[in-house]
Amino acid sequence: MNTPELRNTCAQKLEAAAPAAQRINAFIGLDGFVDEILHVVDKRETADKWLRLPTIAKYAERLAAAAGKSTNVEMVSQLTKLGGNGPIMANAMASFGTKVTYLGNVGYPNIHPVFADFTKRADVHSIAEPGYTDAVEFEDGKIMQGKHQSLKQVNWENIKARFGFEKFLGKMQSAQFVGFVNWTMLTAMNDIWRAILDEVCLKLTGPRRKLFFDLADPEKRTHDDIVKALGLITEYEKHFDVILGLNEKEAYEIGGHLGLNTSNHSPEGLLALAKQIHERVAVGTIVVHPVTFALAVNAKESAIIEGPFTLKPLITTGAGDHFNAGFCLGQLLGLDIPSSVLTGVSTSGFYVRTARSPNVMDIAGLMRNWPSK
Repeated sequence: MNTPELRNTCAQKLEAAAPAAQRINAFIGLDGFVDEILHVVDKRETADKWLRLPTIAKYAERLAAAAGKSTNVEMVSQLTKLGGNGPIMANAMASFGTKVTYLGNVGYPNIHPVFADFTKRADVHSIAEPGYTDAVEFEDGKIMQGKHQSLKQVNWENIKARFGFEKFLGKMQSAQFVGFVNWTMLTAMNDIWRAILDEVCLKLTGPRRKLFFDLADPEKRTHDDIVKALGLITEYEKHFDVILGLNEKEAYEIGGHLGLNTSNHSPEGLLALAKQIHERVAVGTIVVHPVTFALAVNAKESAIIEGPFTLKPLITTGAGDHFNAGFCLGQLLGLDIPSSVLTGVSTSGFYVRTARSPNVMDIAGLMRNWPSK
């Protein structure tokens, strides 16, 4: 469905709606990481010249060959940047011009310097120290190696004590968009979601808001925890227009936990799986973003949209969070499902090519000048 006509029409709509993006209030949380982007050295020729190990498979072969022995792996730092699903998505939303409030673990009592630029774009609050991630990137993917000790401080008690219940309620009340992301790493998130349902949601007034959830690679969590989280997400549909975002791996994992058929790995098979998940997890929208395309399903329509994939990205860490930000922007601006998915893949496509979060005009520009393969 990704045609020149769709791209031109969507670009026109985004350009016309750019001022409206600046009137959107967003409240996003609750994680925070310092990300170091790393490449693995394959061969070092001189002190300054080296060849990169290109793929995860090659890296796996090297590690497997060391079994029963030992080996040395050299990594070269490419960039240290703000990380975590929440800060990256919130930073992308702020780049669109939306008014963003962020709450998470980005340094306590003082915000970590890596988030300094973020604090200039958004109203940033923190309740704990950040986690740390070594993001080992390859041409075909990335391996995220995390240090999560501080994340256990992200709990409802600390939110109320260090941020404040009334302030939290006020931010929810004034927002048109709310995002709760990185459920997997925040082990108290189920309790937080339960408390918000019980203590906050019934006090909200005014129009329904859009609420985005991202589980963030739930493989390491138990079946019971995952099923409980999906049940809580479903409960939020009583109060919000809920969007559940998944990447390809997560979609198949959730499908497996729901007892669905996950054997068809074609784009059409993934769309069929998303429709089944939508039937079982009764929320407004299910959106899935593999690497080369993305798709979304709601009660009225569905779409598969090919993205501007590149074999040589400058950065991949955060691409999914940028897709989520772009898709949600489309929904907030009243775009239909195909145009919202196109906005998502264009946002992530711009980001991986430039290592920069786009503004609305950047996204429209990419649509008008679609990259060749």
